[in-house]
Amino acid sequence: MNHKTLALLCLGAICGTAHASSDQAWAELEQAMQRACIQASGLKNPKPLGNSAQFDDQVGYSALLLQGQYPQKHMQGRSGIELCLYHRSSRKAVVSEWDAIRPALKAR
Repeated sequence: MNHKTLALLCLGAICGTAHASSDQAWAELEQAMQRACIQASGLKNPKPLGNSAQFDDQVGYSALLLQGQYPQKHMQGRSGIELCLYHRSSRKAVVSEWDAIRPALKAR
């Protein structure tokens, strides 16, 4: 076997495993995302609403809906929904109020 063939075989082995992820790795990512999103939330007692959406690695984000109560006194404990975007490589979460999704959620 020449050096080029050996190098290509090694590169193929490395590239082939780079994209594989175990179920445990996905579960750990999901838990990290939920923790980061809950911490970034402005809602009281935020909880994930449904499953997360995983965008392609070129985008690098996962999205999660959170539901909780608005903490402001004038909101009188009204329920609120936020959209959390989680950047997988930096492990940072940002949230935005997204109560406008309610009609779509009720239609299901």
